[in-house]
Amino acid sequence: MNTQEELQSQKGSTLMNNNIIIQAVKDSFIKLNPTLMVKNPIMFIVELGFFITVVLAIFPDAFEANGAERGFNIAVSIILLFTILFANFAEAIAEGRGKAQASTLKQSKTDMFANLLNEGSISHVPSSQLKKGDVVLVKQGETIPGDGEVIQGLASVDESAITGESAPVLKEAGGDFNSVTGGTIVVSDEIRVKITSNPGESFLDKMISLVEGAERQKTPNEIALNTVLISLTLIFLFVVISLPFFTNYLGFQLSLPVLIALLVCLIPTTIGGLLSAIGIAGMDRVTKFNVLAMSGKAVEAAGDINTIILDKTGTITFGNRMASEFIKAGEADKDIFYKWVAASSLKDETPEGRSVLELLKKENYHYDDTLAAGAEIVEFKAETRMSGLNLQDGRLVRKGAVDAIKQWVLSKGGIIPADLDKKANHIAQAGGTPLAVAIDSRIVGLIYLKDTVKPGMRERFEELRRMGIKSIMCTGDNPLTAATIAKEAGVDEFIAECKPEDKIAVIKQEQAKGKLVAMTGDGTNDAPALAQADVGLAMNCGTTAAKEAANMVDLDSNPTKLIEVVSIGKQLLMTRGALTTFSIANDIAKYFAIVPAMFMVAIPEVSRLNIMELHSPVSAILSALIFNAVIIPLLIPLAMKGIAYKPMSSDALLKKNLFLYGAGGVVVPFIGIKVIDLLISTVL
Repeated sequence: MNTQEELQSQKGSTLMNNNIIIQAVKDSFIKLNPTLMVKNPIMFIVELGFFITVVLAIFPDAFEANGAERGFNIAVSIILLFTILFANFAEAIAEGRGKAQASTLKQSKTDMFANLLNEGSISHVPSSQLKKGDVVLVKQGETIPGDGEVIQGLASVDESAITGESAPVLKEAGGDFNSVTGGTIVVSDEIRVKITSNPGESFLDKMISLVEGAERQKTPNEIALNTVLISLTLIFLFVVISLPFFTNYLGFQLSLPVLIALLVCLIPTTIGGLLSAIGIAGMDRVTKFNVLAMSGKAVEAAGDINTIILDKTGTITFGNRMASEFIKAGEADKDIFYKWVAASSLKDETPEGRSVLELLKKENYHYDDTLAAGAEIVEFKAETRMSGLNLQDGRLVRKGAVDAIKQWVLSKGGIIPADLDKKANHIAQAGGTPLAVAIDSRIVGLIYLKDTVKPGMRERFEELRRMGIKSIMCTGDNPLTAATIAKEAGVDEFIAECKPEDKIAVIKQEQAKGKLVAMTGDGTNDAPALAQADVGLAMNCGTTAAKEAANMVDLDSNPTKLIEVVSIGKQLLMTRGALTTFSIANDIAKYFAIVPAMFMVAIPEVSRLNIMELHSPVSAILSALIFNAVIIPLLIPLAMKGIAYKPMSSDALLKKNLFLYGAGGVVVPFIGIKVIDLLISTVL
């Protein structure tokens, strides 16, 4: 069985495989099409410079250029061509990785026949003909023909085609873990599935279109940075256009290729060539963690998250709350108590409900199945926090949160047992969840549900604190149980007896303070809050409503993965910021190379600025241009992989990156240009 680390390693190995590289080289030339290049204004200007220098190299006589100038023009045009190709290659590599992932997903998307149920009969129809609302029967060894929800049965499902994890997962009717994905395989038993998507709208279809397309929407921060870079480019373009007027006044002229070389070295070509690749690679890194991001904006927002809201059950705890003990309250007889405990769970198809009946069997209590015959089922709702039956003889059975049952009993004129609160508090203080059981206006006892905090949660929340992120746990449990679990897990705050509207309220409250909020969820009742949050991470095992409301879906259904998503978001922002800093900083060295070379022949005093002691004006200009070109492919691995992120304060991160990439961006070009100049001087 593959571990998550092995899976990521396998996916990461596709970074530079031969097929992707060969296709990226081809795409680099295809992207030379001016209609495509114009989408990247910075590189489009470089391409225009390439075309002009090519014309000057081919027709030197038309422009009164001598042989030496022709050779220089050819050299400049070749360097500019490689500058553009390297930038295109960076983007093509990033796109190629997404297309490779999409190709793998397409292999699992094949047309098949489905067992369509229609008024008791079964008909075999192509899966492409299934529509929303159809019910299909899927048996052992068969592939689930489309996205849906299990409405009957229980089965193990192999989801390796989607998640890469070979261990089958349990899918069952009832609760929040009934969602199945088309293309997965039933490995045991059989289930009835209600299809929840129309042809072409399945989860797999969405995954393929999201990971394969280069046609992605740019994020707000990326658009803002792109605007700044274009503004800088326009400023330097005006500077270069106006420069000949000053040089003519001083009595000398600068050739057009030299002006083009100056412009290319002045504008931020490095980050301009890598910006698109950084954004694509950011989404790719999320996919490597088996998280499907619906947009780059969601990934970017994750990097600025201030508050994380998590459910207790299934997120902080294992979520398998099972009945472990029955505790009668007041003067209720044990047999009477057990009778109504059984009645409260006979129609409860959730794992908790089934665990109640299993515990009764273990205690050798034989309950009467006919108690629920013809009864009206009262479904559990987050608002009421109780469920039950309305029996045919008029009696009402309820099971739910202690305070909710107490209010219900009091509304009917009942009396609360004197020992109820003490026994409920004892369960809560032990970290369990007490459920009260009532018949009409009488509470007969409590069901003790046990759950366990996942190992390592305290360390994970400590990591969030180091990132400067506050954690809030939401739970329907009473305050005592919530406080016990919160203390054990190490969360910053908790909300007990939480309803869906409470989650939305706390999200809005945090957002009103100017904070960005992330939330995980898997149930239908989580959908409104997932939609309200800046980053909503839904579990793949959860309901369709939750997945549609969120802007990220975790294919492994691991709610704590939100921490990795936050780290990737921060890594994306850091990578973009660091490479922008490096790009602008290394322009300083290029200025010291190319500006003295342009003026020191006509103005000897300018030679003092030639601090690198470059061989000649021609070698200085070519060295700066060559460095400007080769630095792009050298930075591609960093743009793809991203800068390593370690939890620390924003100030510490800023100082570290300014020193490393700001100072490095100044020093590296001085060394690089000098080395290139030494090599060129041996040829000239």
